[in-house]
Amino acid sequence: MQALTNRAKSVSRRPMTFMESLYLPSIFKGMAITFKHMFTKNPTINYPEEKRPFSPVFRGLHVLNRDEEGRERCTACGLCAVACPAEAITMEAAERVEGEEVLYREEKYAAKYEINMLRCIFCGLCEEACPKDAIYLSETFAPSNFTRETFIYKKQDLLIPNPVTQPSEFAAAKGTN
Repeated sequence: MQALTNRAKSVSRRPMTFMESLYLPSIFKGMAITFKHMFTKNPTINYPEEKRPFSPVFRGLHVLNRDEEGRERCTACGLCAVACPAEAITMEAAERVEGEEVLYREEKYAAKYEINMLRCIFCGLCEEACPKDAIYLSETFAPSNFTRETFIYKKQDLLIPNPVTQPSEFAAAKGTN
């Protein structure tokens, strides 16, 4: 039989020598490996107290951004939903009515905006597709949950705090605190 690679080794079926039948060399090799690992640094960190540094290109949870006046940036153009290869983003557009100029920047806004985090592959294409910089991926990773429904983030879960009415929460969400 022809092997596909040259990595295959034939197994030797020769009888064991006296030293091999004592298993002492193998036991000493195993003990040496154990003692070597006893004196190396433990790679585990104590998570709530310590946090490991993330890469500068780490992509975490999605955040819907606001402008400096506290208005939502999203204009419900749908480019993020179209760009999403996992089809994790669902949105419905609505027209701004009289008196909502302080809430939304444009005439059109996202009345419903949901991201299914069980489908999301954190590729960042939604962030790149957005012409208004309304969505970005933060440096926070998704928490664990017990039910599937808690992984569907709605607009109120994704929206960053208002910088005008909640400046301290806004600064904490931006990471400038």
